[in-house]
Amino acid sequence: MMANFDFAIEYGNSFDIKNFISLANANPAAQSISRDLLVGATAVFIWIVNESKKLNIKNMWVVYIGTFLIAFAFSAPFFLFLRERRIIEIEKK
Repeated sequence: MMANFDFAIEYGNSFDIKNFISLANANPAAQSISRDLLVGATAVFIWIVNESKKLNIKNMWVVYIGTFLIAFAFSAPFFLFLRERRIIEIEKK
């Protein structure tokens, strides 16, 4: 999230997604990391959506919005916390 703030400060007051994507593909190293994260994050996000529905996890809106407004690095661990809490809740019943 801090890198996103730094990007907005350095490249303008708003978050220019076109410029962000352009810079994320500026060289082969950036392309490799960007594409790797895109594929991995997409797969995990699909699993998060399916798993949250299967377990009927509450407050998933925080995870969904957090993925796009904060970072995937926030939402994936937060989902795992919510999932573990829900599994413990189900086992106590």
